[in-house]
Amino acid sequence: MAAIKNVLWWLLANSLGGVNRGRILAEILTTPHNANELSKILGLDYKTTRYHLQVLEENGLITSAGSGYGKTYFPAPTLEENRAYFLEIWDKIGKKAD
Repeated sequence: MAAIKNVLWWLLANSLGGVNRGRILAEILTTPHNANELSKILGLDYKTTRYHLQVLEENGLITSAGSGYGKTYFPAPTLEENRAYFLEIWDKIGKKAD
């Protein structure tokens, strides 16, 4: 299994908050957003959203531009290149969010 697939499994399927991280990644893969926009779209607390964004950025799945309140998040090249792995895992675990 590719290393990035292991990271995705760990962050999405085998950790608390994985479903919310998956929801964030799915949204960012569609359109870049700042934390406030994501929290409103996904119905999550702003601080919770910021925490998940930090975890995703630290693990190289997303990047950001700007600072402060307007800091905008984008898919990292690693996520773009391994979108199929994300979609495969999200298809299996994303149904938990429903």
